[in-house]
Amino acid sequence: MQVVASGAAPRYSAAMNYRHAFHAGNFADVLKHSVLALCLEHLNAKPKPYRVIDTHAGIGGYDLASSEAERSPEWKDGIGRLIDADLPEPVQAMLGPWLDIVREMNPDGIKAYPGSPEIAARLIREEDRVHLCELHEADSVTLDNRYRRDARIKVERRDGYKALKSLVPPKEKRGLVLIDPPFEDRDELAHMAEAVMGALAKWPTGTFIFWRSLKNLWAADRFDNGLAEWLISEKDFEPEKILRADLWIRDLASEGKLAGAGVVIINPPFTLEETLVNAMPWLAETLAQGNGYGWRVDGGLTEDDLDEGEG
Repeated sequence: MQVVASGAAPRYSAAMNYRHAFHAGNFADVLKHSVLALCLEHLNAKPKPYRVIDTHAGIGGYDLASSEAERSPEWKDGIGRLIDADLPEPVQAMLGPWLDIVREMNPDGIKAYPGSPEIAARLIREEDRVHLCELHEADSVTLDNRYRRDARIKVERRDGYKALKSLVPPKEKRGLVLIDPPFEDRDELAHMAEAVMGALAKWPTGTFIFWRSLKNLWAADRFDNGLAEWLISEKDFEPEKILRADLWIRDLASEGKLAGAGVVIINPPFTLEETLVNAMPWLAETLAQGNGYGWRVDGGLTEDDLDEGEG
């Protein structure tokens, strides 16, 4: 297992409420959406069609001039620091596909930010398909209105966790699942784990991306290690098919807004770990908002790692 980090070690932080309209384009989106774009680009490298399933789709895109964004303009310290930055080559390799989309949407200054549905919509090809689940009634209407003229995209007002097991494996046999819940439920990680295990049992070759906050590092590690143990011990997964990437912009024990977040990727592109390792030091330093910032990229979990996680 490779662990690379800078800054202070992450620690526990108190729980916070989370509504994405207030946080669109922040540091957590930078990591999540750049990883999503890289995974989609990897799928595009082969001619066979694929499907993208987004279990908590939101509204698709965000107006950075809206009252929500103006009340809490976290995008200014996320995408705002990167949109015009002179990126080193390794960072361009990580952020390029995602940043290209943001720039396409903002030819005259940054005013809009793409959610995961919009990133998928702009990267998939004519033969590929996207299935978007959103349970919130008003948001599902907004989402449907955004994509109703795109025959490649289906919007469904449905609990994404419950829908997932019936949506996999897709007929294309290739594709990606993004699970990005709002973390308003204290048992969110347990719900995620249950849905993931059911879906992976039916579609072990799909790429799965799970976003989770680092408000409680112990809970995140328990989820990560438990999932890895199940995949390796019960499903005979090779350790290199499990990858974790986390970013924190200040000490996780600090009060206030969300300080850390990251993703776990099952069946990642084989180049993804190296791409992230090369770019994350610069990204963490550039997005830092205080002391104790840092990052970690873990790939190739071993039995020793799982034993350590049990303590």
